[in-house]
Amino acid sequence: MSPTSRLRVALVVPHIFMHRDILPNVIFSPGTLALALANGLTTQDIDVTLFSPGPIDTAAKNINTDMSYFETELAGRGDSYTDLLKKHPFVFVTLARQVQAELIAKAYAAANDDQFDIVHIYTNEEDTALPFAKLCRKPVVFTHHDPFNFLVKYKNNFPKYTGLNWLSISYAQRHTMPSDTNWVGNIYHGLDKSQFKPLDRPAGDYIAYLGRIIEPKGVHLAIQAIRQYNQTAIKPLKLKIAGKHYGDGTKDSYWQEMIRPELDDTVEYVGFIDNVAQKNDFLGNAKALIIPSIFDEPFGMVIIEALASGTPVIGLDSGAIPEIITTKTGVLVKKGTSETETVSHLAAAIMAIDQVDRTKCRNDFEVRFTLDQMCQQHAEVYRRLTK
Repeated sequence: MSPTSRLRVALVVPHIFMHRDILPNVIFSPGTLALALANGLTTQDIDVTLFSPGPIDTAAKNINTDMSYFETELAGRGDSYTDLLKKHPFVFVTLARQVQAELIAKAYAAANDDQFDIVHIYTNEEDTALPFAKLCRKPVVFTHHDPFNFLVKYKNNFPKYTGLNWLSISYAQRHTMPSDTNWVGNIYHGLDKSQFKPLDRPAGDYIAYLGRIIEPKGVHLAIQAIRQYNQTAIKPLKLKIAGKHYGDGTKDSYWQEMIRPELDDTVEYVGFIDNVAQKNDFLGNAKALIIPSIFDEPFGMVIIEALASGTPVIGLDSGAIPEIITTKTGVLVKKGTSETETVSHLAAAIMAIDQVDRTKCRNDFEVRFTLDQMCQQHAEVYRRLTK
């Protein structure tokens, strides 16, 4: 601890999206969470410094790394960051990994120089930081935002470092790591209570989907479910889909083949929503949010955004979804033995969703998923590890 006993935390977010020129243009919940955590920790009598590749707007101190060679490459090509990512992903990732390694080295060196009491590596690039953590003379703690076996580089690497200090974002996420992993806490994500509010008179005439439009998210199941529901419903509903798709087909044909042909008067694509007020309106006016994920969700940020908006949630029993949805806040749907059976279960859940009290959704959010709680729990872990 520092002589003043005020805890000094290095919050390291090495993902290249942590840059004010990139973050507003991409879906990157870990980045938004990191900013909220950094800002919230400043209210917890903690001296927090946010390490990010590029400059970012934050109430915390902000340390960046050298982006000049990345910027020179962009200037030579006439591209923006997102242009380069789309056109030449391998070049983008190569440059990004160099930036990330330098940022992590800078944070570890500063901790060894007694500028910090603890280093928190936060976001999906911490596999770079793992092998060098033992060289840092101050405690290092890690947060990961995917299932630990989601990518080859994760499942082949993370199990070698079970002895490090790990925070999980759900108990379900822990199942993707070996049983002897050193978990130092489980901290659910949180939102500022003022960001999302229940609406006075929600329209309630559609089911909402919000997120990436990729096959593991099961958007095609939601489409089939709303059509099946409408076959017998007295008052039909629309499915409104919001999020980013990969329509050029170079990476993923899912949008072109499974979603776009289904758009009609019942299934509407409303685009990418990157504004909190618009997102609150979209979620708050929905009869329910549907989360038909067929992979093991490690958390599901959009679920608590819906609850904060007073909106019930329909979700498949994948990963952490059963931890987030309760019988008071939505309908948890059991996966069937076939896709047809799963769709029938989702359609039945839409039929039952009116039984959920919207007031209880907001109440559950305030009890379990606020930003204040998330920050307090992180502060407790930091203080425990530095004793």
